[in-house]
Amino acid sequence: MSYSIGLVGKPSVGKSTFFNAATMNDVPEGAYPFTTIDPSVGEAYVRVECAAPEFDETCTPSVGYCDDGTRFVPAKLVDVAGLIPGAHEGKGLGNQFLSDLNEADVLVHVVDFSGKTDSKGEQTEGHDPRDDIDFLEDELDQWYLGVLEKGIERFETKYHGADASIESDLAEQMSAFRTNEDEIKQIILAEGLDLDPETWDEADRESLAREIRKRTKPMVIAANKIDDPAAKENFEAVTDDPDYDHLTFVPTSAHAEKALKTAEEAGQIEYTPGADDFDIVADVSAEQEAGLDQIRSLLDDFGGTGVQASLEAALFDALDLIAVFPGSDDGSTSEKGSFRDCFLLPAGSTTQDFANHIHTDLGDGLLHGIDCRSSRQIGGGHELEDRDVIELVTTT
Repeated sequence: MSYSIGLVGKPSVGKSTFFNAATMNDVPEGAYPFTTIDPSVGEAYVRVECAAPEFDETCTPSVGYCDDGTRFVPAKLVDVAGLIPGAHEGKGLGNQFLSDLNEADVLVHVVDFSGKTDSKGEQTEGHDPRDDIDFLEDELDQWYLGVLEKGIERFETKYHGADASIESDLAEQMSAFRTNEDEIKQIILAEGLDLDPETWDEADRESLAREIRKRTKPMVIAANKIDDPAAKENFEAVTDDPDYDHLTFVPTSAHAEKALKTAEEAGQIEYTPGADDFDIVADVSAEQEAGLDQIRSLLDDFGGTGVQASLEAALFDALDLIAVFPGSDDGSTSEKGSFRDCFLLPAGSTTQDFANHIHTDLGDGLLHGIDCRSSRQIGGGHELEDRDVIELVTTT
């Protein structure tokens, strides 16, 4: 599991229900603050069309599983606790919240789009979900701004030799955010700023911190409780608001996904996570059938419960990852089976990147790759595409 998805949100919005639905772990759920105190960690999955059928093979996944040609590739899901006003100042569980959050590559923000929980997670009516979105982004921006200010202070107080550069000091100060000097310089220039912090005013610094945050902690909004009529109205209003064009929104019902998986585990239905329908295969009570009919109506309206789609939007849209399969050009398989692995890599990754990702020894000894669909030899600098099947030829 090379990528980590951080699940965030204020208390009582259904975050723990989302986590349980995605992982089928049993963490506490409840409509009260701090149901989750310590971060819960589980294995979730994202769907990739399996390449094995194209080669007349049956895959034998080493991790995850395959269901009728759909590969479910594992990803780490972390239910991060402690989001309250002032988290960036250390209030509540703030310091632990930010520390846990920083381990995530991408965020899924679970928001109650029904408007029935206020800013403290208490029951209310008519709460605008935009307030919750703004609240989290503002907390993160203030966190990033504090770290940025320390980097600027570091630059301004040290000896400025010939090689001194603000982007170098900021990259070092903000290295925990998995950024680098080139990216920082690119963002500064894209913001229309000079590479001299003395020319930056307060608004410039806030804008720069926000842009670095958006680049290094991309976010997807899981618009939860979408089966509530008020949620549908709020969803239309928010997604039509140009102030939120930088975010991806997924209509979601974590409760429906959990109900479907529970019924599937009980042998009552056949359901594939993320599917837009299910089949009832056993006797159910009238009450259960009525509940399943309501969920089926939700699937008809939105094409799924949104839990699986949120995870996939996080990895494939927000992080822009691709799937790559190791393969064998001559069709040979190992004793353990074929198409055992499926790796997720950033778009633009090369054959060399792929080899390094699997093992540094493979990267060090790489001679070339072979595209198993075309049997064409490819070099280390060849840019890979989604669902490529690549054999690595190495000296090891």
